[in-house]
Amino acid sequence: MHNEWAVELSFEEDGVHTGCQARLTGAWAPGLSAHGESTRSVDDRPLARIGEEVAASRALDALSRKLKAQADGEIEDEGHRPGYLIY
Repeated sequence: MHNEWAVELSFEEDGVHTGCQARLTGAWAPGLSAHGESTRSVDDRPLARIGEEVAASRALDALSRKLKAQADGEIEDEGHRPGYLIY
C-alpha cells in the first residue's frame, strides 16, 4: 500500500500580523488543519519571511498535536492498548 500526504501552508499578512493555515491534503489524509500566528515588534525590521516562519512553526505544532490526539483517540477506540503513544 502506498499513501501520500502533503502539508499545505497558506499565509495572510498585514505588515504587523502574519497568520498561517496548515492543512493536511491527500486522498487518504485525515483532513485536519490548524492555525498559527506571529506579530512583528515595532522595533523589528519588516521581514515577511521571519513572520511566516514563526507562524508556520506554530501552525505545524498545532497540527501535530491535533494529529496525535486523533491517533490517540482511534487507538483507544480500538481497545487494544491504552490511548497514548510513546515517542
